[in-house]
Amino acid sequence: MVETVRATAAMIAGMSPRATPGDWVFVAADGADGARLRAVAIGWFVEDEGASAIVPVAEAAALGHPHDLPMRRIALDVHSALDGVGLTAAVAQSLAAAGIACNMVAALRHDHVFVPAERADEALALLRTLAGAAPTGYDGDESRREP
Repeated sequence: MVETVRATAAMIAGMSPRATPGDWVFVAADGADGARLRAVAIGWFVEDEGASAIVPVAEAAALGHPHDLPMRRIALDVHSALDGVGLTAAVAQSLAAAGIACNMVAALRHDHVFVPAERADEALALLRTLAGAAPTGYDGDESRREP
């Protein structure tokens, strides 16, 4: 069994970002095609306004959903704790500093980052650098960073 990582520095240093195959889009999934979308979705969430799904671009296009913002998924591949603090912030800050939009999805075992497909290689390189540069004691707050 893989140990769950909770400490901020350990989560950041322990991540092994990897791009996963395919391009994805986020779509509203409330209509008659909801069952088909759910069958192909890698993510599903029910918001106050209705269900959202993360589906392959081709499926969204075939069903007439907007698909003009294809995203690539980067799995962080560290078994981060659901109550761990700082991983999402560190990842988002790193990408934001480079002007890369990201949508974070936390699952039970790993966190996943969705970035615009055309910037996926750049995002992956940044996240690998972040993982390799995480010093012991790094808690995500630069003002408290240990020397």
